[in-house]
Order: sequence, then structure tokens, then C-alpha cells
Amino acid sequence: MKKGSMFYKIFIPVLILGVGLVASFGGYIYLSTESSVIERVANSKQSYITQIKNNLEQKIQTIEYAFNTYSTTSSFSEVVKNPITEKDFQAYRNVNTQLNYIASMGPEGTEYTLISLDQKWRIVDGKLTHLTEEELKDLYDSYIGNRKQGLFWTKTAKGIRLVNTLPVFSNKKLAIALSDISLESLNRAIQTKEETSVLITNRQGELLYENASGGKLFRGSQLTQIAEAAGKQQDGMLTVETSDQHEVQLIFAKSTYNNWIYFTVLEQAEISDSLQTTRFGLIVMVLLLTLLVVVVAYGISIHFTKPIQKIKGSLPGNTHLSSKNEFEWIMSSIDTILTEKESLESLMEAEIPQLETQLILNLFRSRVSREELERKLPRLGYDLSGDRHFVTLLIQLDNYGKREPSDKDVLLLAINKIVEEVIEREQRMIPVILNDNTQATILVFKGMDKEEIRKRVMDYAAELVKTVRDYLELSISIGISTAYGSLLESKEACEMGKQALRHRLNLGKESIIFYEEISMLVSGPVLLYYPSELEARLFDAIRLGDEEQVGVTFYQLLAEMMKKNKNSMNVEVTLVRFVNNLIQLEQLLGIEVLLTQDNHTLYHQILDTRNPEEIERLLVEQVIFPMVKSMKEKTNHQFRCLSEKIAAIVRSEYDQDLSLELIGERLHYNPNYLSSIFKKEHGTTFSEYLMGYRLEMAKKWLVESDMTIKDIAERLQYHNSQNFIRSFRKKENVTPGSYRKIKQGS
Repeated sequence: MKKGSMFYKIFIPVLILGVGLVASFGGYIYLSTESSVIERVANSKQSYITQIKNNLEQKIQTIEYAFNTYSTTSSFSEVVKNPITEKDFQAYRNVNTQLNYIASMGPEGTEYTLISLDQKWRIVDGKLTHLTEEELKDLYDSYIGNRKQGLFWTKTAKGIRLVNTLPVFSNKKLAIALSDISLESLNRAIQTKEETSVLITNRQGELLYENASGGKLFRGSQLTQIAEAAGKQQDGMLTVETSDQHEVQLIFAKSTYNNWIYFTVLEQAEISDSLQTTRFGLIVMVLLLTLLVVVVAYGISIHFTKPIQKIKGSLPGNTHLSSKNEFEWIMSSIDTILTEKESLESLMEAEIPQLETQLILNLFRSRVSREELERKLPRLGYDLSGDRHFVTLLIQLDNYGKREPSDKDVLLLAINKIVEEVIEREQRMIPVILNDNTQATILVFKGMDKEEIRKRVMDYAAELVKTVRDYLELSISIGISTAYGSLLESKEACEMGKQALRHRLNLGKESIIFYEEISMLVSGPVLLYYPSELEARLFDAIRLGDEEQVGVTFYQLLAEMMKKNKNSMNVEVTLVRFVNNLIQLEQLLGIEVLLTQDNHTLYHQILDTRNPEEIERLLVEQVIFPMVKSMKEKTNHQFRCLSEKIAAIVRSEYDQDLSLELIGERLHYNPNYLSSIFKKEHGTTFSEYLMGYRLEMAKKWLVESDMTIKDIAERLQYHNSQNFIRSFRKKENVTPGSYRKIKQGS
């Protein structure tokens, strides 16, 4: 169904507000979740980097403590102040043992070196070597020089190195202890995942360690700045920019022991992986909430616009008005309805006769309830309260006078108008045309008994018959129902009037028939009379094509049907039987009159026609005389053919023994039938025609041959010459001999 603008004015704001709230709620949840996830990952990273710090710091402390402890012993001072050669096996073994002990305390894979600056020797991994002056100078410049610290760590190509200049608390350094922790050892100690970046700097920002994932994330100057920023607190998170202009977050932890700073990168992929499930669930939730908002917005819009839609649905549509504003449309529609109401009221007053007519027709069809009747009658101006009786009066045409059947509707309208003029308005309801053949009027009587009603109805009916005859030159018949007390019985009363009119077949034209007079006859025993003998005579006349005999016989037959059958149903049955017999006769004779397309409604025409004169005209003009004409044409052709055959036989066999009996046997016809046909076609009897032809041949022989009178008589089948002479003289007024003399003498 099309939604109005008010629906969208409610739906769209509610939808936008709802979707906005859902989006805000979803965004808030996402940001809160993201912050929580970042915090959780950062805490995990913080714990991770702190653990690395603690593990590595513990190992470094062990190494530093071992060397510091060793440097304070008397054996250390003696060793570093004495030269050691290959011969000083005991001193070498003591140093090597001490280094092995320190190595056992430190991380695996750490290389320890002890260098005597005073005696210029070096023990590395159990090997003793002597140092050159140049090597001593490099060591001094690298590890002692201007350094204030006697113990520090530095990054090497293979890992990180602890440099411990000994003695620790003396400005005069006698020895250097080196501890080299390889990258492999550091990686094992730190135990990082491949994708986790770890960096270690000292407090000056010098890079001490970075794993493979750390790569070259930062330049040296950046590390210094990062170390300065991170050195202000023990642990935390920094957002910095990498060397490739990419912003990352660093989680750090600062060592309170040696001020080293341990860094790890908070990878975005880790946060995304942690947020993936949350993001999917949040999207599903937002979609579901959005769908719920759409449903709620639609429901709210429907709820608040439902009254408006009901009003619109009950109002007529107006294509000339814009539907953008329903209220303006509704107000305009109401104004239109009020205007149309006024117009309809005026129109109703003009249409009251049509409404009244429809009410009467519905009464006759039993389509009106008691409540509807009680409601409509006062509106139409009827006051039918009190003791009232009603009579239904039906009028049908007996004939059309000088008019054509096509004028039937106009004639019924004229009769309807005459009824309105003859019967006062107070005594009737509006007259109506009931169907194509019948006019109907309900008469109203108040305070009259049955005899008074009957007398008044009879007066009205007689006046109507006379008025129609005088003004329209027509004859009508009237069927009258019994009196009844409720208009709801009008249908039954109408049927009574129709049943009364059916008896016009017995009573003839201009009949005024009360149903109560024929009701006993209608319900009595059915005694059917059918004039079979007259029908047989009529059919014989039709076969012979005798129009005169057909006319006389048919009128007698129809009169017998109407006279002997008192019940109209019997008349209808005999008429149907008669028409059916006519059809059978037609089929036997092989002609087509009744079975043509123009006469397929013959049964209905006869049964619907209640006037005997009209039935007589219908059967004579459309059925019987067309059959007589068709049969006459057919028999004339047959007669001509048969008479020509007989004449041809006479002309070819005149000198033989001929008779109609012999010819009938040859042609398979009755001699009497052939005699009547021959006489009708030639105007003379067969014997006269035969005798005449023979006499003509005799005249020819008398003139053209020398045959004797006796020979001619014998050849022409006369039993003796005297009979021939008498016949010749009777026709020619002379004897055969005199005829020959006259013709030969001329």
C-alpha cells in the first residue's frame, strides 16, 4: 500500500535517530573495547619486556658480581702483577679455573677474557697470548681512556661485551676483564617470538641489542631521544615515529640496576587480531540493532499514521490534489464530500422516482428485508401504518395494434403513464415496468373489506382497459392477485398475477382475471384434450399445399384447443405438442421451416404469448403457411415430373393397351394419386388425354396414309371401328371418312 508523507515524516527521523544511537553505541563500544584491548596487549607486552629485563639483568648481575668478587682477592693481584709464561703452569691453571668458575655462573655461550695490562698477557677461552704495544694501546684507548666508569657494557659485532677495568675502585688499572655474550646466548636468554621486536639501550641511548624483528627501526639520534624520554620513568609506553615515517607504540621498562632500557613494539597486527572477534560481533550486533530500529520505526510510523490512513481510506480519491500533506488532502476531501453531499441531496430528490421504482422491483424479486423496507418507505414519502391491504395488478399487451413488435417497450411505457393518471397517488405505489412484457402496480387500500377492494380494483382495471383502447388503440389484459397484508408478500402476489394472465389463452383479449377465480382451476385435476382428427386433416392439407383447406382446418383446431382445455397449463401442453408434431411432419416431408435459425425460439415465443390472436398469427405467419408454401413448391415440381412421364408414355405407347393401373405399377404410384396429379397439371383426365392424342394420330393417318378406317381403329386399340367413328365424330363433328375427303380435296 502506498505510504503518505506523514508516514515518512515519522519514519525517517525515528530511523535516523535510531541508527545514530546504534552507530554511537557501536562506536563507543568499539572504542572502549579497542582501548581495553590495547591496554591488555600493552600490559602483556609490559609484563613480557619486564620479564626479559629481569632475566637478562639477573645474568648480568651474576657476571659483574663474579668479576668484582674475583678482583678483590689476593690471588687476583698476584696473578695480574706477575708475568705468566708457558712455564708458569700453576698460575695459568689458577686463572683459567677462576674464569671457568665465573663462566659456570653466567649465561651459556659467554666468552670470558682476562687481560693483564701490567704484564701484557691475555687469557681467552683457556688460551694464553702475549700482547703487543699496539694492542695494549688500543685496549687502553677503548676501555680506559677518559672513561669515568670502570665497569660498562658495549655492543660488539657478535653480541654485547661487559668491560670491567680492575681494580674497580682504583684509578690505576692493572687488568681488564671482558665478558662477551653472543647474540645466540642473548636470544636464548630473552626468548622472543620471531614477530616480536625487542631493543635494549643503555641510558645514553646507545643500542646494545636488537633482534631480527626489530630491524633498523630507528636511527641513532632517534634512539637517544627515545632513551631520554623513556629514562624519565621506570616503565610505560611511547608513541614514536620510525625511520620510515611510520608511527608505532613502544612498550619499555627501565632497569634500576644498570639503567638499561628494554623496548618492545606494540604491533598493530596484534591489536587487530585481538579485535577481530570483537569487531565481527560488534558488526552483527549493529546490524541486528539497525534492523530492530527499522522495524520499530516502521511500527511507530504505522501506529501513528494508522488513523490518518483509515480516514484516507474512507475518503474518495482526488487526483487534483497533492498527497504530500495528508492533512490538507483530508480537509480538502472533507470539503469536497460536503459539497458533493449537497449535490447528492439535490440529486436524490430528482432521483426519488428511480429509487422508488427500484424498491418496487426489489419487492417483486423478494430482495428487500423488513428493516430495509421500514427504513426506506418513509424516505420515499409512504405512510403505510395502520390496517392496510395491498393488491398487485399486472398488465400485458394482447396485441400491438397498428404498431410493430419493436415498439413494445414504448407501448409499455405509455401504459405505465396511463396507470399513473387513472389511479390516484394515494391508492397506489409507483407503477413499474416489470419485464419486457409486463407492467406492474401495487395498489394500496386502507379500511376496506375484501368486497370493497375487489370492486375498486375491478373499476380501475375496466377503466385502464378502456383508456388504453381509446388512446393507444390497443387491447390489454389484466391479472389481479388476492389481497395481502405485507409488502414483503409482493413476490407471491406478482406470481399470482402472472398465473392469472396465463388464462388469457382461454378467455381471449381484454381479459380482467382475478387469481382467486382461477385458483381452483389451477389446483384442480388436469384433463388434457388434444384434437388429433383436426390435426390429421391439417397435416393432409399441408402435404397437398392446399392453403384454403389449411386455413380453415387450423382455425378450427386452435379454437378446439382453447375451448376444451380450461386450464392454461393444458393449453400450453397442447400447443407444445402441436409444435412438436409440426417439426416431425417437416422432417418427414424433407422441408426446412421450423429448424431454421430464425425460428429457434419458437417454443419460447408461443409460451410467452398469452393472447390467442397473437399465437394464431405467430403460427400462421411463421410456421404453417411457410410450410404450405414450401410443400406446394415441392409438390408442384413432383407433379410436373410425374405428369410429364405419363404424357411421354402416352405419346410413345398410344397404339398399345394403356391404363393408369399399368402406368402406376410401372412408376410405383397409386393410380388415383396419379389421376389427380395428371388432372391438376394438364387440366383433363388421363383417359381424355389418351383419347385426344389417339384421335390426333388418326387425323394424321387419315391425311397422310391410305390406311382404312378399320385399320386405324384397330391400331389405336378401339375394339371396333364404330366406337372409333363415334369418338372421332364427337370431337371433330365429322366422320373419319368425311374428314379424309375434306382434307384430300383441299
